[in-house]
Amino acid sequence: MMRALILLAFMLLASCAMGPDFKEPMVETPEKYRTQATPSEVVVNLKWWELFDDPVLYKLISAALEDNRDLKIAVSRIDQARATLGFTRADLYPTIDISAGARTGNLTGDVRSGTTDSTVFIAAPVIWEIDFWGKFRRSTEAAQAELLASAFGLRVVQLSLISEVVRTYYTLLDFHQRRNISQNTLTSRLKSLNIIQQRFDKGIISELDVNQAQIQKEIAAASIALYERAVAKTENALSILLGKLPMEIEIGKDLAMQTTPPEIPTGLPSQILEQRPDIVVAKYQAQAQTANIGVAVALRFPAISLTGVLGAASSEIGAVTSNGEAWSVGGNLLGPIFNFNKNIRRVEIEEAKTREALYRYENTVLTAFREVEDALVEIETFRAQLASVETQQKAAKNANYLSNERYDKGVSSYLEVLETERSLFNVELALSELKQQYLNAYVKLYKALGGGWLTKAEMGAAGS
Repeated sequence: MMRALILLAFMLLASCAMGPDFKEPMVETPEKYRTQATPSEVVVNLKWWELFDDPVLYKLISAALEDNRDLKIAVSRIDQARATLGFTRADLYPTIDISAGARTGNLTGDVRSGTTDSTVFIAAPVIWEIDFWGKFRRSTEAAQAELLASAFGLRVVQLSLISEVVRTYYTLLDFHQRRNISQNTLTSRLKSLNIIQQRFDKGIISELDVNQAQIQKEIAAASIALYERAVAKTENALSILLGKLPMEIEIGKDLAMQTTPPEIPTGLPSQILEQRPDIVVAKYQAQAQTANIGVAVALRFPAISLTGVLGAASSEIGAVTSNGEAWSVGGNLLGPIFNFNKNIRRVEIEEAKTREALYRYENTVLTAFREVEDALVEIETFRAQLASVETQQKAAKNANYLSNERYDKGVSSYLEVLETERSLFNVELALSELKQQYLNAYVKLYKALGGGWLTKAEMGAAGS
């Protein structure tokens, strides 16, 4: 028996895992970003509560991180992956069962005996498939990689959730502001319509001016309805992100009062591979799939199993524990001979899946760099565009004031007033949308760089 155990230990130590070992994919990264960015030699863990400084927004994000259903689904996937790892790892060890039974009678099989026999037994069968080709080790390696992928997958969902809550919140503020602009414009146009109606009643102006004023009043009224609908639908979307039923959402500072986030250090382009959780997920998925090749290769070779039984059996119940000991040890070998290349095709399938996983990893990296570059160029161009439109708004306000003065003095027609009113209304709406897009460009950059600390508690636990 001792010799057999020593031989078995030697076989296990000498055995190898079939298939290729995973090598981290090499991806070419640029030396710098195309768009001018704040340089940083180290990976920066960003604090979203400092970037997007609004107490109400902080409460919304905290609630979302607590109750969002997509987040709960991601946590469940981690639990599944952890259980799968334990399930798969168990194949490395023997299985021990219990078997017991009792029989009495004069029939054994299909043969009748002239005597009555009784049998009692209890045994513990042991079955152990030796992982000589590394099939179970490769399966465990794949399960470990899937567990890590699911853990970073949770990080992807958390990062996306924070970004989506901030983006939706800024959009909501934008719609609130555009509705307010429309309401103020409607109030102003009602006053103008009242004055023009009085002038028409006195025969000072033509009915055309009255009709034009009525048209402009209704345009503003229609805009109010448009943005009220947009506010309600955006609140519904934000409610779902919070894990709540559709409800009215509290807002903090107006869009115009929102401060521009400080400059975000982008770090070196190569650090994107470490910062982005979706890239890490793709890497571990490729590792898991590489291990599956080893499983498929190992299935082409014989499976070696050891079996044993230790128990007791007797024709008398009382003798089971005294002199009824029974045991057996054996071995089995089962291997494929000819199956129309099925096992070869299984390996080819896993190899193709591995190439797909590596291409997916490379594509994730490329997408990451595109998203960073897009966010950087949006910040730069929106900043310049915002400055121009703010100047345009000031000019439109002054032009509207002057056109009303000229119309009141009879120097110009009402068409001039209408034109300046339209210009002012449109530029104020455009300015609100542009401010929202500018702020959301920072949200995109935060997400593209891989985010940072999720909560203040997490940061404190890390000692930062």
